[in-house]
Amino acid sequence: MFVPILDDAPVRRIKRPWVTYGFLAACTLIYVVFQSGWFGPERAGAVVSLGLIPSVLFGDAVLPAGYEVAPAWTTLVTSLFLHGGFLHLAGNMLFLWVFGDNVEDDLGHLRYVVFLLLCGVGAGIAHAVGAQNPDAPLVGASGVVAGVVAGYVMLHPQVKVWVLLFYRLPLRLRAFWIIGAWVVFQAGNALIAGESQVAWWAHVGGFVTGAVLVVALKRPDVRLFDHDLRARIQRRSERTGQEPA
Repeated sequence: MFVPILDDAPVRRIKRPWVTYGFLAACTLIYVVFQSGWFGPERAGAVVSLGLIPSVLFGDAVLPAGYEVAPAWTTLVTSLFLHGGFLHLAGNMLFLWVFGDNVEDDLGHLRYVVFLLLCGVGAGIAHAVGAQNPDAPLVGASGVVAGVVAGYVMLHPQVKVWVLLFYRLPLRLRAFWIIGAWVVFQAGNALIAGESQVAWWAHVGGFVTGAVLVVALKRPDVRLFDHDLRARIQRRSERTGQEPA
C-alpha cells in the first residue's frame, strides 16, 4: 500500500539509536549468512527449528527428530530474527529504520529493548491463538515492527512522514493518517484473510502490545500524542507572531 521513506521527527535525547541499529544488523546478518544461500547452502531447517509453530508451542505436536534445538517457548523470540525472503526482510527493516529511532529516543535504550522483545512475544501469542494453520512456522520481525509503529503513532501522530503511495507516488502526510490506514488494512486482513501466508494476527497483536507498552515504558518527561510538539510550535508562534500551521 505504501512505503515509508523518512520522517520529520529529530532524535533529541540519545546520540544514536543503537538498539535499532543492532536489531537491524542482527536480522540482516542472520538472513545473509543462514537464509539467503549467498554464502553456502541455505539452512532451511532453521525455520522449522527456530520459527514459531503454534501446535508445538502449545504442546499439541513435536518437531521431527533432529530439529528441536531449544525449548518451544524460546521460538517466541528466535522467530523474530528469521525472515521468509529478501523482500520480507527489507520491508520490515525499512519500517524499523524510519520509525524505530524516535521510539527508542522516547523510551531510552534499555526500556526499548524490553519493548521490542515484548512486542514480538505479544505478536507471536496473538498469531498462535488465531492461526488457521497451527503447523506452519511463523518467522519475521513484523510483529515487532507493528509494535514500533503503534508506539510511534501514540507519541508522534502529528509528525509528517514521507511515503511512496502504491510504491510510486511520493507524499508527505501526518503519521496519524498513514498509520491509521495501515491499521485498518492489517485488521481487515486479519478478519477476512483465512489461511493466508501472511500472519495478520501477529501484526495486530504486536500493534496492540506496542500501544499498551509505550504508555508504561516511555520516559517520565515524554508526553503522548505530540503534546510536546504542539507546545514547541505554540511557543515559536508566540515569539515570531505567526499563526501555527
